[in-house]
Amino acid sequence: GKDLLLPGPWTVARTLAALVVTAQFWQITALTLLRIFAGMLAGAALGTVLAVLTCASVWCDRLLSPLVKVIRATPVASFILLVLLWVSTGRVPGVISALMVLPVLWGNVSKGIRETDPQLLELAAAYRFGRGKTLTLVYLPSVAPYFTAGVETGLGLAWKAGVAAEVLCRPKLAIGTQVYFSRTYMETPDLFAWTLVVILLSFLVETVLVRLLRKAVNGHGAR
Repeated sequence: GKDLLLPGPWTVARTLAALVVTAQFWQITALTLLRIFAGMLAGAALGTVLAVLTCASVWCDRLLSPLVKVIRATPVASFILLVLLWVSTGRVPGVISALMVLPVLWGNVSKGIRETDPQLLELAAAYRFGRGKTLTLVYLPSVAPYFTAGVETGLGLAWKAGVAAEVLCRPKLAIGTQVYFSRTYMETPDLFAWTLVVILLSFLVETVLVRLLRKAVNGHGAR
């Protein structure tokens, strides 16, 4: 009866160990990672493009900024239910992850572009740098730290929102689906084990991705 309310660490560890040795565990984990990571990449790319457009054009800024702010203000649960009406169940977590990342990258990249040192831009103009050279030598070093910080923040949001979307829409093979059924059937050790998997994967993916981004930024700066 005690494990039903609050299972002990060893019970959760045994449950997790039993899950890890099954092929289905790795299928579920891989598909959840794929959905959320694909959504995060799409959101980061779209957020970056929108940031460039809003900084380059006043009309784009007036048109796109309110839309991005609406996305930022809308509750995640509302988005999940709305998206579930328009796309298939398996794609909902990826779309939700993208929507969570988009405003973060838009805000960070926009700030990085606007805070580019004007003296460097004047120097680039004086030396008659082309657009490509100005982008590579001036804008990219300025925006890169903001982009990295945006990815670090957005990744956490994408991961939590993506798993929440899986809980609500329940794709066939998904961590969120396992969390839902563990709660429904009162399998508390399984619920804790899958929750621990979510936390560990979040830390792992965030650490690896951010480290790679920072290494790439530092390598570009060294050149």
